[in-house]
Amino acid sequence: MKIKLTENIEKEFIKVSKEKQVFLEGNIIKLIEGSELFQEYLDTALKEDVKKREKRLQLTKVIQDQNEDLLKKAEENDQLMSELKEALQDAENAKKEALDDLDLMHKKTQFELINSIVNYALYVIVGTGIITTALYSMAIWYNSSETTLIGNTWSNLFGILLTNSFSIIGTIMGVKYANKSEDTKN
Repeated sequence: MKIKLTENIEKEFIKVSKEKQVFLEGNIIKLIEGSELFQEYLDTALKEDVKKREKRLQLTKVIQDQNEDLLKKAEENDQLMSELKEALQDAENAKKEALDDLDLMHKKTQFELINSIVNYALYVIVGTGIITTALYSMAIWYNSSETTLIGNTWSNLFGILLTNSFSIIGTIMGVKYANKSEDTKN
């Protein structure tokens, strides 16, 4: 079945094509028949339609290729994000381990410092006690008139040394107790 247009309509189509470069498109062109002048218009319209279809097809192919590239890039981005999350988790774990090691080193250093203080304090206490006892013993042995003075000094010195010993032990126990309290809070 062929479609026949009036002469005025044919002229309008030809006029629009010359002024605005707009032609009929699609399969309708194959169904229209007209005068010899309008047949030239239809042939031109068919050629223009083929050109436009080829351009659209090329554009579609370009868009499809771009979409494939975008999908590949999206997959790469997802993989990179996954690797980034893993690296971040590893870094956080390493940070936690480093902080734990630092805390352990800090506590070890404190323990070693306390141990050194206790050892030196004990050396001083024992040394002073031995020296004072030796002096008092010598004063008694040689029947010195200063025995009373040395005895009082020896008694006072041992009282002071004993008090200082308990003070040091109390301080050390307090530090240990404070460290245990901090550990239970963390």
